[in-house]
Amino acid sequence: MLGSTKVLFFGDISGSLGRKGVKDISPLWQKKYRPDIIIANVENLAHNKGVTPKTLQEVSGAGVKIFTGGNHIWKKYELDKLAEETNYQIAAPANDSRCPQKYLFQISEVNGTKLVVINLNGRTFMDNETTLANPFTEINYLLTKIPKDSNIIIDLHAEATSDKRAMGLYLDGRVSAVLGTHTHVPTADAQILDQGTGYITDIGMVGAHPSVLGVKADIIIEKFLTETKIRHDLPTSGQIEVNAVLLEIDNKTHQTKKIKLLREIIN
Repeated sequence: MLGSTKVLFFGDISGSLGRKGVKDISPLWQKKYRPDIIIANVENLAHNKGVTPKTLQEVSGAGVKIFTGGNHIWKKYELDKLAEETNYQIAAPANDSRCPQKYLFQISEVNGTKLVVINLNGRTFMDNETTLANPFTEINYLLTKIPKDSNIIIDLHAEATSDKRAMGLYLDGRVSAVLGTHTHVPTADAQILDQGTGYITDIGMVGAHPSVLGVKADIIIEKFLTETKIRHDLPTSGQIEVNAVLLEIDNKTHQTKKIKLLREIIN
């Protein structure tokens, strides 16, 4: 079946408020936008660092089918153990030497067309740089391993905007979309590149509003004022900002037809 595939992709889900935000808004957006599949970045799912089976089940129950990771996904639960014990479709950073084979990428059949989701970690300014291979050369290798005639979405989890922008232009015409995550702040550059690849530098997060990357603002302000390490704490009540992108991908050309940043503040 040709036609197109509509994808709803949530940015970094941060802690319990982030999980609540996805659970609250997902049924509303499913009704409004009618996505064929929902994807979410979950590296901050369990109290802002890592994942657990329980927290994955929460967002899975809200309709998320494929999960992507980042530098914090190793923090809470051993990924090798998670891969053995569960069937969650997780795409962990494929250029990280710790990534289980099962999580190098994920494939789902959507509207009669294969959808491939790949997660990569940028290396600039990242705290786990020593475990990371070059994402630019790694993606060249991975693209030889996935089925032909697939829709391909890359989640580039990176600190530097230059890493993401360069990857988008490098892969323009070779993949359906390059979506940036990690900085938790949505960028105003959702676009379709010259050769048909959908792109945004960062989707943003789903988490506490107002906050600093999902963490209580007064804690982070105190950290800057005192120049000391302070234990991060996340709000458990209050408003939630929800950031996501809505993609429509042509199943014949595998190019992005439409891309839109979705942003809403909910109580």
